[in-house]
Amino acid sequence: MPEARQHRNRHISHTRHKEQNEKKSSKGGGKWGEYTALASVPLVLVLGNSMIVPILPELQSKLGISQFQSSLVISLFSIAAGVIIPVSGYLSDRFSRKGVLIPSLILYGSAGILAGMGAVWNSYTVLIIGRILQGMGAAGTSAIAMALVGDMYKEGTESQALGLIEASNAAGKVLSPILGSLLALIVWYASFFAFPVFCVLSLLAVIFLIHEPGNKREPVPIGKYVHNIANVIKQKGRWLLSSFFTGAVGLFILFGILFYLSDTLEEPPYNIDGVVKGLILAIPLLGMVTTSVITGSKIKKNGTVIRRLIIIGLLMMTASQTAAIFTDKNIYWLIGLLTLSSIGTGLLLPCLNTMITGSVEKSQRGMITSLYNSLRFFGVAFGPPLFGWLMGISHVAVFGSVAALSLLTFFLAFKLIKPSETVQ
Repeated sequence: MPEARQHRNRHISHTRHKEQNEKKSSKGGGKWGEYTALASVPLVLVLGNSMIVPILPELQSKLGISQFQSSLVISLFSIAAGVIIPVSGYLSDRFSRKGVLIPSLILYGSAGILAGMGAVWNSYTVLIIGRILQGMGAAGTSAIAMALVGDMYKEGTESQALGLIEASNAAGKVLSPILGSLLALIVWYASFFAFPVFCVLSLLAVIFLIHEPGNKREPVPIGKYVHNIANVIKQKGRWLLSSFFTGAVGLFILFGILFYLSDTLEEPPYNIDGVVKGLILAIPLLGMVTTSVITGSKIKKNGTVIRRLIIIGLLMMTASQTAAIFTDKNIYWLIGLLTLSSIGTGLLLPCLNTMITGSVEKSQRGMITSLYNSLRFFGVAFGPPLFGWLMGISHVAVFGSVAALSLLTFFLAFKLIKPSETVQ
């Protein structure tokens, strides 16, 4: 009898959960409407950084600044986001996801106008202030959308939604250099003013197409909340922190490669700029986005497959970067090898997203995904300036260093990232 009662209770619970999901979808925009709104958030986030990459040499020339100062346009945005993200994560757990996401998109778009005005006025200071404020707004976007996916969906649907979010992120990286180059044909600083348009579209989609699941729990006091997060790190820290680091390394190398390639293409003997350069920069990113889409749709919750793909991705990155040491005189081989490295990154990220999002309860998910995204932002932040510094030494220094870093990350992941057969 007790077993029959338990079975009946589980059936009732499943039925109620299904009815709640159907009711939720009818209030929002349906499953694909929700997917579209959620995917628009990381797309807007990526456009805020990657559209700037093609115009960095022009920005450097117009404002009369150094290569290091131009790299800070990317880096300070990402550092500001990385610092604020944990705060956004706590607020989203304490109040609501949309309560953080909506104001963040508004700040992100408004600060884009300020950064654009700094470019118009030839004021590096105003531009940097605008970029820092944009970074603060960006802190409450992609990480919160990832946590929201974990709240709204379960099992295979969650994996599908997370795969689409990473695909949208990667698609933004493909489109960004092309869009940035096309907009620069109008005026070199046009990219800064494009952000608010994309932000408004994403904002409207989030407001009208997403119905956030209700939260009937009492808010957890901050002391207890911090204690709960500390317990999660204590219990799962070996693989969780290793996963955080792996994601950060992947994006550090990706954005460093883009910075390196953007600068190299504009110098003799290539002298390639404008839309053609944007199209070339999109090649490695296209490899990444295609891989991310396929990976996100195939891994489901299979821990064995997830671990295997992470290991393969890191080995691909290490091998391609090692080979790139010897291809500084052949731009075609170099682009091919950098594309292979980006494909390796495309294997990593969807796997890490699925593991990390499902690692904790809903009440702590905002903070955990925010800590992960914070480290991803720091990876993006330090990629361009460190690659710029290494470029001042030699081509060998650039790719020798990142190959060694990829190899170190491989050993770390091989030893510490060991998910169960089925990721929860």
